[in-house]
Amino acid sequence: QVHLTSSGGGSVQPGGSLRLSCAVSAFTDSMSAMGWFRQGLGSAREAVAVIGFGGRTSYAESVKGRFTISKDDGDENLYLQMNNLKPEDTGMYYCADGCYYSDYDVASCLRLGDFATWGQGTQVTVSS
Repeated sequence: QVHLTSSGGGSVQPGGSLRLSCAVSAFTDSMSAMGWFRQGLGSAREAVAVIGFGGRTSYAESVKGRFTISKDDGDENLYLQMNNLKPEDTGMYYCADGCYYSDYDVASCLRLGDFATWGQGTQVTVSS
C-alpha cells in the first residue's frame, strides 16, 4: 500500500514562494493521477492541481500561472512549486494518489477528487 508524506509548508509573505514535496513509499500506478488539494480553516477542501500519465496536468483557475505540479519519474515523488503566493492560498495542503480517469481526461480528477490514498497535510500560511 502506498503511503504519502507531505512536507515543505511554512509561513511566507505575499509574493513569496514555497515548494511542497510528497514522498511516496512505493511505486504508484503510472495510469493513475496524483494531485494536491488544500483546505483553509472553516472551508471545504478544494483541488489545486493534478498530474497524470505522460505529464498531463490540470490546475484550479485560482492557481494557474502561479503553481506548477510535477512528478519525479525516478522516485515518483510529487512536487508543487508555488510562486507569487497570496493570502488566500493559506491552508493545509494534502497530496493524493490513485485517481483513475479515461480518455485522457485528467481534469476529471481535479473536479471529482476521487483519490484512493491521501497523505497528511502540510500547513502553508501567507501573510504580511
